[in-house]
Amino acid sequence: MDKSLDVITVGRSSVDLYGAQIGGRLEDVGSFRKYIGGSPTNMAAGTARLGLRSGLITRVGNEHMGRFIREELEREGVDVSGVKTDPERLTALVLLGIRDEERFPLIFYRENCADMALCEDDIDEDLVARTRSLVVTGTHLSHPRTEGAVLKALALARRHGARTGLDIDYRPNLWGLAGHGDGESRYVESERVTAKLQSHLHLFDLIVGTEEEFHIAGGSTDTIAALRAVRAVSPAVLVCKRGAAGAVAFTGAIPDRLDDGESGPGFPIEVFNVLGAGDGFMSGLIKGWLEDAPWPKALEYANACGAFAVSRHGCTPAYPSLAELDFFLKRGIREKALRKDAELEQVHWATNRHGDRSTMRVFAFDHRMQLEALPGATPEAIGRFKELCLEAALGVQAGRPGYGILCDGRLGRRALHAASGTGLWIGRPVEWPGSRPLTLEPELGPDFGGLEEWPLENVVKVLCFCHPDDPEDVRASQEATLTRLFAAARRNRLEFLLEIIPSKVGPVDDETTAALIRRFYEIGIHPDWWKLEPMASRTAWANVCAAIEENDPHTRGIVVLGLDAPEEELAASFRVAAGFPLVKGFAVGRTIFGRAARDWFSGAIGDAEAIEDIQARYRHLCGIWDEARAGQAAA
Repeated sequence: MDKSLDVITVGRSSVDLYGAQIGGRLEDVGSFRKYIGGSPTNMAAGTARLGLRSGLITRVGNEHMGRFIREELEREGVDVSGVKTDPERLTALVLLGIRDEERFPLIFYRENCADMALCEDDIDEDLVARTRSLVVTGTHLSHPRTEGAVLKALALARRHGARTGLDIDYRPNLWGLAGHGDGESRYVESERVTAKLQSHLHLFDLIVGTEEEFHIAGGSTDTIAALRAVRAVSPAVLVCKRGAAGAVAFTGAIPDRLDDGESGPGFPIEVFNVLGAGDGFMSGLIKGWLEDAPWPKALEYANACGAFAVSRHGCTPAYPSLAELDFFLKRGIREKALRKDAELEQVHWATNRHGDRSTMRVFAFDHRMQLEALPGATPEAIGRFKELCLEAALGVQAGRPGYGILCDGRLGRRALHAASGTGLWIGRPVEWPGSRPLTLEPELGPDFGGLEEWPLENVVKVLCFCHPDDPEDVRASQEATLTRLFAAARRNRLEFLLEIIPSKVGPVDDETTAALIRRFYEIGIHPDWWKLEPMASRTAWANVCAAIEENDPHTRGIVVLGLDAPEEELAASFRVAAGFPLVKGFAVGRTIFGRAARDWFSGAIGDAEAIEDIQARYRHLCGIWDEARAGQAAA
C-alpha cells in the first residue's frame, strides 16, 4: 500500500488552558489562552509544521472542545481520519501555569475523558498501513482498554513495515500515583509501572525519555543502570533527554558515561516554559529519524525544536515551521529569549498561519460614514442592511473557499457575529471613518484592549490616509497609532490588514505606494495583508510587489480596493493587478452595494430585491477577477 503518511501518533488529546499571567500562582491567574494539547496531539501538529505528513489516533468529545481539537488539527495539516468522536465522554482539559523558571503547575481534568476510552475497535488497519512510522506515548499503557488499542496499533504497524517509537512521557498523576494537585510531578517510583513498560519495550525501534523517564522504565534511579535495563529487553535506539545538557542517543551497548553517547549541538536559550518542550523535541527528532539523518543531526533538529518550546508560551503554538527551523539553524541565536527576537518571531508568525488564502474575493460593506449620509439611514436600518449584505455574500460563497467580507462592529455587529464560522474570511475595520491624522473606533479603548474581545478569525483592518510628503507631525502621529495597533493585534493573535490610500492626500506616481510600504516595514510593521488602491501602471504594481517581497517574503498578499469605481475601470485595474501573483484578489464595496443601498434606504426596493441586486453584482465582479487571473495565468 502507498505510504501516504510519514507518522501517526496515538494517545492523549486535550485542550490546554494556559495561564496568560506569568510569575504568579495558578490560583491568581486571571485569564487563560486555549491551545490543543496532549503529547501525541502536540507531536502530530509539530511534525506537520516540519513538513511531515502526520496523522493522529485518539478520541475527543462531541462538544465544542472536541470540535476545536479536530478543526485545529485540520488547520495544521494533520490527518484526522483516526480521531474518533466519543458520544458520551468529554474532551480532556488541562490547566497550566508558569510560576517561575522552575515551577510549572498543572491540573489534569481527565476523569473518564474521551481519549482514555480509545479501544481496539478504534484502530483502523487501513489507516495504520498507510504510515511509515507509528509513535505512541506511555500514558495509554496505563489502562487495559487503551493499552489494548496501543498494542493493536503497534502490531499492525509492524505487520505493514512501519517503524515504531515510544515517548515514555511518564506522568505519575496519570498512572494514579499522585494527587490531583500534583500534576507537575515527574517521578514517583513504581514497580507496577516499571513492569508494565518493560513488558512492551521490545515492540519499539525508538524509545525516548528524560532521565527520570528512563528511571521508571529501567527500574533504577541510576541513569546508566536504567538504560542498561531497558537495553536488556529492547534493541531500540534509546534517546535520553538531559535538559540543559542536551540529549544523547545510544544505538548499541550502553557506555559507562552518558557523555559517550551520540549528541547534537545544543542551544543556550532562556528557560521560560518547559511544558510541551519534550513534544517539540520529539517532533524534531521524528523528522531526523524518518530522514535517516545521522543521530547528531536528528538531535540538532530535536534540540532546536525543544528550544523554541522552552522559550515561548504554550505547547503546539510554540513549535517551529520548517522554514523557521531552517532560518534559525542558519542564522543562529541573537536573543536568548527567543520570543523577544523580533526577526525570528515574524518568521514564526508568518509561516504558521492557518488557511489557504490564495484567492480573495472580498465584499466590503464595512462602510459607516457613506451609509450614514444616505437619506433614510439610521443606525438600526444600516445594521439591517448589512445583514442583507451578509446574506448576499453567503449566497455567492455557497460554502466555497476564497470568499470574504469586510464588516464593522459598530453599525454591523449583528452581521459580523452571524458571519463567524461560515467559512468567510472576515476583516473588521478599526479606523474612525475619514480620520486624518488616524484615530480609531472608540470600541477599541484607549489601550486597544477591545481587541481582546475579538474572535481569532477576525482580521484587524485599518485604513490610513497617508503620503510620503506628509507633514512630520501627521506622519509621527499616524505611525505611532499604527505601531501600537500592530503590536496589540499580534498580542491578541489577530491578523493585520493595512489599507493605504495616498491618492486622497496628494499626487501619486509609480513610486508613491512603494515608498510608503517600505516606510512601514522600516518602523517594524509587517502586515499580513495589504489593501491598495487600483493602479493602472504595471510599473507601479511591480514596485509595490518588490517593496513587499524584499521585506516580507511570507506575507499573505495584496487585495485591491474599489474606491466606488465604475465596473469598467475596476475590470481594467484587475487585468493589470492579476498579472502579479502577490495580488490575491479584491476587496470592493460600493461598486457592489451602492445602487441597492440607495434604493433600499429610500424604500424603492425591499429586502429580497436588495439581496438579488447585490448578489448579481458581487457574483459578476468575482467573475471579472477570476477571468483576469485566468487570462494572466494562460499568458
